[in-house]
Amino acid sequence: MGKAYPVVSEEYLKAVEKARRKLRGLIAEKNIAPIVVRLAWHGAGTYDVKTKTGGPFGTIRNQHELAHGANAGLDIAIKLLEPVKEQVPILSYADFYQLAGVVAIEVTGGPTIPFHPGRKDIAESPEEGRLPDATKGADHLRDVFGHMGLSDKEIVALSGAHSLGRAHKERSGFEGAWTPNPLIFDNSYFTELLTGEKEGLLQLPSDKALVEDPKFRTFVELYAQDEEAFFQDYSESHLKLSELGFGEDA
Repeated sequence: MGKAYPVVSEEYLKAVEKARRKLRGLIAEKNIAPIVVRLAWHGAGTYDVKTKTGGPFGTIRNQHELAHGANAGLDIAIKLLEPVKEQVPILSYADFYQLAGVVAIEVTGGPTIPFHPGRKDIAESPEEGRLPDATKGADHLRDVFGHMGLSDKEIVALSGAHSLGRAHKERSGFEGAWTPNPLIFDNSYFTELLTGEKEGLLQLPSDKALVEDPKFRTFVELYAQDEEAFFQDYSESHLKLSELGFGEDA
């Protein structure tokens, strides 16, 4: 069992590969992997399994969705990526933003994540309030990710992407990086969680929940010890997130 994906043309597949090459160059040159991953995640993470609304269908570029509190600063990513998008007009924004997220993980040393094209752009954005709030704990994480249909393991694996990037006070109210090398994708988020707070490195309530909750902590400890296990689970979890509401179950 798996998913059945829509068939796209040879021309479309060539455009995907062109976009992949151009995105690699842009993301590496501008050091924008963290914000590009955030854009892809926040686009996909609005999906609700019960109503089958929201998800990775290009609505993140709508001005009113960009104005949602959780999306502060993502207009920067939209603007930076647009010159590449203009070179591949055949691609949907839905595919383009999710492809950019996959490329950003790879460029920073992370796992290779499968990418299946064929998402259609939709016009209507979901209502605000579907994305995680970093000031809240384990129950909130399970509630928000549960609406996306994601498990405890997938919540923890996806949280490991905080090895990339830093929080900006003007966007989230928090300041600082989670790891010493915020442009390298590795398992350092988990090792830092287990060694406790260090001066200059960020630990939010949502981060601390992963070590304080026994079920979450099991996966934190596994990923801190075994980067390969983390990469495998992250790749599968990122793929699932990027395809919420996309593709028919076969």
